[in-house]
Amino acid sequence: MSNPSPDERELAHEQAYVDTVYERLEESTKVARSLVAEGMARGHIGHEGGLVERDAMVYQASRRLSALHAAHDGLVFGRLDLDGGEARYIGRIGVRDADREIILVDWRAPAASVFYQATAQDPAGVVRRRVLRCRGDRVIGIEDELLDADAAPDDMVVIGEGALLASLSRARDSSMHSVVATIQKEQDEAIRAPSRGAVIIGGGPGTGKTVVALHRAAYLLYTDRRRFESGGVLVVGPSGVFMNYIERVLPSLGETSVVLRSIGEVVDGIRATEHASPEAAALLGASQMATALARIAKAPQPGSPQRLDLFYRDDRLVLEASDLARIRKRVLSNGLPNTTLSSAREELVKALWDKVTGDRALDRGEEAFGDHLDGDEAFEDFVESWWPELDPVDVWRTVPSRLGEVASDLFTSFEQQVLRREWADEPTIEDIPLIDELRHLLGEAPVRTEDDWASPKQLMSFEQREREDRIQATGSIDDEGFAHVLVDEAQDLSPMQWRMLGRRGRTASWTIVGDEAQSSWPVPAESAAARDEALGTLAVHRFRLSTNYRNSAEIYEFAAQVARHAIAHPDLADAVRRTGLDPRHEVVAPDELLDRAVAETTAMLGQVDGTVAVVAPSGRLDRLRAVMPQDERLRVLDPLDTKGLEFDGVVLVDADGVVTEAAAGWRTLYVVLTRATQRLVTVGTSRTWLDRVAE
Repeated sequence: MSNPSPDERELAHEQAYVDTVYERLEESTKVARSLVAEGMARGHIGHEGGLVERDAMVYQASRRLSALHAAHDGLVFGRLDLDGGEARYIGRIGVRDADREIILVDWRAPAASVFYQATAQDPAGVVRRRVLRCRGDRVIGIEDELLDADAAPDDMVVIGEGALLASLSRARDSSMHSVVATIQKEQDEAIRAPSRGAVIIGGGPGTGKTVVALHRAAYLLYTDRRRFESGGVLVVGPSGVFMNYIERVLPSLGETSVVLRSIGEVVDGIRATEHASPEAAALLGASQMATALARIAKAPQPGSPQRLDLFYRDDRLVLEASDLARIRKRVLSNGLPNTTLSSAREELVKALWDKVTGDRALDRGEEAFGDHLDGDEAFEDFVESWWPELDPVDVWRTVPSRLGEVASDLFTSFEQQVLRREWADEPTIEDIPLIDELRHLLGEAPVRTEDDWASPKQLMSFEQREREDRIQATGSIDDEGFAHVLVDEAQDLSPMQWRMLGRRGRTASWTIVGDEAQSSWPVPAESAAARDEALGTLAVHRFRLSTNYRNSAEIYEFAAQVARHAIAHPDLADAVRRTGLDPRHEVVAPDELLDRAVAETTAMLGQVDGTVAVVAPSGRLDRLRAVMPQDERLRVLDPLDTKGLEFDGVVLVDADGVVTEAAAGWRTLYVVLTRATQRLVTVGTSRTWLDRVAE
């Protein structure tokens, strides 16, 4: 039998160490299971205090068990060989041996920071940085970087082409993976930025903004768990598709106590998954909509009585519309509609008493008059109709018909017509901030039950939910209370959406991720101004990620031409690898479009190992889905639903349609073109968009 090679010896050595770590992980898992079982057993006996103790024990042990399970795959991913001879192993969570000595350093710990910060120019005491590529608990590869050759022992082995390039070549699946093994220095600086204030992370497509932000959330929870776990961390992304994609990252980093919502799920009890039309969305999200809603909230509701006419003793008591308007204004100057019913009633009684002139009535006094009205059915019916308890969704349904009455100075007659025509039967993603604004303006509203919705979807916190079946809410995310708010694809948010998030982050620190060149909001500067208003006086720390790790240079160089067409000074990143595969553009007759799209998709599924996306304007999706091959690696998506995602291959159908579908069509096209890691093909019936890019 031949002697093992140096590579094989290194692999065997690392496997032995990894085995030791997993043995300790299994022992910790057994302890956590036993604590859960012990805590549950206590629930059958004892007094109330014992049950509280039981709940605390079960909660802590269950959380630990969840973290241990989540960290199992690829638990050990790094090793540092330091100039003093120490070997320090880095992993997803920290692990100690039976003597309580650290055998695996949590990637978030200060002792692990040099794994990401050390460079050949500044090795920071690191001689060799090693990345262990594992599948489950098996070491399948090693990638080394020699950072300080002068300090390296003569017998030190260096293996591989470098962890970063190795990770870039792997096939994509349907989920985002953590990148703790290959975080680069500029990314690590953003992850470990100060926890106070707001961190704004910019950079072009593929620079790792999303995954850096998620790693930052895990880092904050690790460094100040009491603050961030008690206050809560809210992660908001652009769509349910995107949240499906990223939801495995935080558990794999050892964190499960994060609330994860798409922008259409931020209001408790409502889940919106469909977008409004581009024309309606631009109006629904505009800042003047907040002013219109404030007026609607204070105005009488449609059908509200305009006159109160009662008899008392010898008097006929009448309150005209002008009287009622003055009372409404006075009451609402000191409260909200749903919290001021008693005040409104008292003001009505006072106003009616001022109308009393008859001697018999005056002799009985104001108190007797009030007692009389308490039992007067006509008065009670009037109060109920004039000052009803208002549900935000019910008021939302009346908005388009009332804009002419209260907001003719805010929206033109054409804009009002667009909103009336496009108003949806059920809330769209762009309607959710309006409902939240109304909830804020109206005050505490009736509780809406599942029976009130045709397709109810309740929301669940991160560790408990499976996205396809979110039925029960585990906690409110309404106003205030969050210690940290993380917003991804922030460049797309409208002013109204920023107002909604701002209410949930009044006392929070923030992490905000975005790229103006990818904005789907028609006026990116308006969105940025609304963001700044939501942040208030918080100190802002800005980071720019400059390297595109997703796209091949061939794909990104073409996409960059579109970016320059879409925006004056786009933030363009540097792509780090070439594949020799240029984007391909196919122009066919209209009646050949579907067949050619299917043929290109089928071919691409055979050319790549990972996922493929077919992207087209929303009006073409149904027909495309009906004819596409059945393959679990294939997604057929609207352009906006590709935000933040990546695929090995992308087939873009009808790029001209993407451009004309929305005001921000060129920026949306730029987003779509930067989703592919290996192959990009466009299929269309015209070269119009290509000719404009080439101008």
